[in-house]
Amino acid sequence: MAPHLLLVLHILFFLTGLSDTQSVSTVSHVSVKQGGSITIPCLYTQRYRNNVKYWCKGYYWLGGSTVVRTDHPKTSGKTPISDDINQHIFTVTMTSLSPSDSDYYWCIVVRKNKADDGVRLQLSVTPDTPGLYVDSQEVTGVVGQNVTVRCYYSEAGARGRWCRMGRGGKCLVNSGFLDRTSVTLHQQTNIVTNGNVLTVTMSALRMVDTGWYRCENGDYQMPVHITVNQQTTKQNTTTFTQDISAGKSGESAVSSQPSVNNIQTLERTFFYLLKVGNALLFLLCNIIGVVKFRKNRHQDDTKDV
Repeated sequence: MAPHLLLVLHILFFLTGLSDTQSVSTVSHVSVKQGGSITIPCLYTQRYRNNVKYWCKGYYWLGGSTVVRTDHPKTSGKTPISDDINQHIFTVTMTSLSPSDSDYYWCIVVRKNKADDGVRLQLSVTPDTPGLYVDSQEVTGVVGQNVTVRCYYSEAGARGRWCRMGRGGKCLVNSGFLDRTSVTLHQQTNIVTNGNVLTVTMSALRMVDTGWYRCENGDYQMPVHITVNQQTTKQNTTTFTQDISAGKSGESAVSSQPSVNNIQTLERTFFYLLKVGNALLFLLCNIIGVVKFRKNRHQDDTKDV
C-alpha cells in the first residue's frame, strides 16, 4: 500500500476514534536490554471488556502486522497475550528480545462497524544498559506493610516520576499520596553505574493499591505491576503461636518463681530447726550433767554419815 494512502487512513482512524480519546492507554516508550523481556499493559474502558484485542507491529496501525490476538492467544509462543476483563487490562509479554524487535507497536481493540481503537508505543532493544529499567516488573506486598521499587535511569539531571496507570493517571515527582496511599520518593546517584536511582516506597498498603504503575524519566517509561495480598492464615497462625509461646514463657517464669521461694523457705526452716536442735541437745546435756553431779554428791554425803 502506498505510503501516502497509509497516512490518509491513519488520519481517518484517529478522526473516527476522536470521541474515544484515552479509551485505550499504555506506556509511550520502553527500553529493554537485548535478551530480556517486557510486559506491556494495555488499559481500556469498560465498554471494551468483551471486545477482541490484539497486538500490532508497525509505525502505522493499518499498515502494521498483527502479532497476536486475544481470540487466538497461542498464535505466537514468543508473545503471549492475556485479557483481564474485570480489571479492563490486556497484557502482552515479549521475550528473548533482539535489536530487530525495536519498532513501534499498537494496543488495539476491535470494534464492530467502526475503525478499531488503539494506542501506539515505541520499543527500543539495546545491547547496552537500557535508558530506564527496574529490578522486576512484578512486585508483591501484604496489606498494611510496605513495598519498595527501584527505578534505574541514566539521564543526568532529570528527575524520575512515579505514576499510577489508569485511575486518572496521577504522577508524583516528590513524596506524596496516590489514591490516599503514602508514597515516598528518594532520588540518588548510583556510584556503580554512574546513573540515577529513584527509590519508591509505598506504605501501609491496601488491597485497592493492586494495579499497574510506571516509572518515568525523560522519554522513557517502565510499567510495574504491584500485587497486594491479604495476610495468609499461616502468617496469622505463626503470629498467634508466637504470642501464645511468649505467654507460656511468661507463665513458666511466673510459676517457677514460687518454687524457688518454697525451696528457700525450706532451707531457712531447716537451718532454724538445726539451730534449735543443737540448743536443745546442749540443754539436755547440761541437764544430764547436773543430774549426775547431784547424784554423785548425794552418794558422797551418804558415805560420810
